Amino acid sequence: MGYRDRSAHRADHDIQNRRVDTLTAPLFRFCCVVLLAFGAQQAQAAFVPEAPETQAATNAPAAGSIEAEQDVGEDERIAARLTDIFANVPSLANVTASVSGGVVTLGGTAPDAGAEDRAEAIAGGVAGVVTVENAIERDVSVDIVENIGGLSERVQQLWQALPLAGLALLAGLLIASFGYFIASSTALWKRIAPNVFLAELIVGAIRFVFSILGVVVALDMLGAGALMGAVLGGAGVIGLALGFAMRDTVENYVASLMLSLRQPFRANDHIVIEAHEGRVIRLTSRATVLMTLDGNHLRIPNSLVFKTVILNYTRNPQRRFDFELGVDADDDAEAARQLGRDALRALDFVLSDPLAEVRITKVGDSNVVLQFLAWVDQREADWHKARSRAIAACKIALEDAGFALPEPIYRLRFDQRTATLPFQNIGERGEGTTPQPAPPPTPTSPPPPSTVPAEDDVTPDDEVARMVEKERQAGGEQDDDLLDTARPVE
Repeated sequence: MGYRDRSAHRADHDIQNRRVDTLTAPLFRFCCVVLLAFGAQQAQAAFVPEAPETQAATNAPAAGSIEAEQDVGEDERIAARLTDIFANVPSLANVTASVSGGVVTLGGTAPDAGAEDRAEAIAGGVAGVVTVENAIERDVSVDIVENIGGLSERVQQLWQALPLAGLALLAGLLIASFGYFIASSTALWKRIAPNVFLAELIVGAIRFVFSILGVVVALDMLGAGALMGAVLGGAGVIGLALGFAMRDTVENYVASLMLSLRQPFRANDHIVIEAHEGRVIRLTSRATVLMTLDGNHLRIPNSLVFKTVILNYTRNPQRRFDFELGVDADDDAEAARQLGRDALRALDFVLSDPLAEVRITKVGDSNVVLQFLAWVDQREADWHKARSRAIAACKIALEDAGFALPEPIYRLRFDQRTATLPFQNIGERGEGTTPQPAPPPTPTSPPPPSTVPAEDDVTPDDEVARMVEKERQAGGEQDDDLLDTARPVE
């Protein structure tokens, strides 16, 4: 076997050893081999030996794998072979190779680190190469021609996609327009919905649903399924965030919707919401507007109205009033009770059904307390006026019958350690004289019996009610009133 044959045999043996090493290398080395095979296929080379990773190529060769002598012209053949391979690989077209004594020195520029590793692997896989010195530099220049070509290609693709995009846009607009057309029938939705507020919510929901449906259909026609999923997912996340951020506002609108459906009161009803008392002017989509008994406007958020207790004085025209009077503890309490009951029932504005009643509630320090209870019709008698007149009439009736309505009486007791107080003026007794008790007070004649005053006018005061009606008839915000007289009150 000649020298060239032995060199070729050893070169083939080295290539086989490298292939065996490649099969046992990690997954990362296997990927480099795949990239090498891809580059060799594009170069249309007859055979490009697989090479291990750059680090393996630059390692020292195994013992006895390098020939002591080199064939004449071997370096030129290696350089020519590498130059031919690099010229056929677009990413390695600017890489140069110089060979001296089997040592390959790579130079020039490469677009990225992967191209550098591929060039080094190819050089290390050529027979006769002892080692590879990588001096390739990264190419950071911008290929204007290539970028312009890519841009023109994208513009051409966009131009070709314009008919489909126009068709998708037209389909989306038609779907959204159909939704707006359905929602534009406000008269229909107002007839279907219980009130104006709910009708507006239905119209807004229809427009939103059809608009989203149009966008989804347009994106689906364009094949942008991933973008459609991203849009819907982003809309869900944004909606959730807005829901938390606007929780109070959403709660208030939901409360407005429920109040408009339930109709807990009518316009001009006299109600009490927590500590706020007044007559109802209107119910809007945000607040319940009251006019206080002082004639002032009061706006209460609907979320508070929906959750709190509502006291309505207007729903039942019959209303009871009560007050207390005390008679002397030495008087006949039962007789005083019967007399007060008869006097209370004798009043014209007091209803006979239910009957007025007087109760003995407690025994005080110096009196017996009587509680007077009576009913009035608020449509014919003002509650405050009726109560005031009833107190005066019952007091006069008890006093005329001889019952005393005493003030609180306090008894003072002096023990033995307290000095005795004189019962007469000190200036009237002489010094050293014994104190004499003061004479008892001369009884005065009882006052002449009083007469029960004539019944005053107890008709209801309608000042606030008239102010409410005047404001409701004035218009303005009345168009937004959610109170509907055609719907039953809860």
